[in-house]
Amino acid sequence: MENLILKKELSNHELHLLGSEMEKRKKSTVVTWLLWLFLGGFGGHRCYLGRVGSGVAMTLTLGGLGIWALIDAFFINGMLKKKNEEIEATILQEIKQVNQKAAL
Repeated sequence: MENLILKKELSNHELHLLGSEMEKRKKSTVVTWLLWLFLGGFGGHRCYLGRVGSGVAMTLTLGGLGIWALIDAFFINGMLKKKNEEIEATILQEIKQVNQKAAL
């Protein structure tokens, strides 16, 4: 929700810049699902989404003997959406900082 408010304050050029940066930095749905499919028991998808601690825990427990990895199938899209929202928030803050420096 906060991202939406910050986006309303941006010019067309800044929105284009945001879109361009998001295309470069966002986490891919396909890559996330492939990592889950092939490395789900080792937490590969969690490491890719920046959840290294739980990814290591999955590695040590072999994905809770597969149960944890199976449960993640239901939550992976939410984790991906949250991570991409965090990336967007970071980019918005960077744009805001550049604007503040330019105003000085």
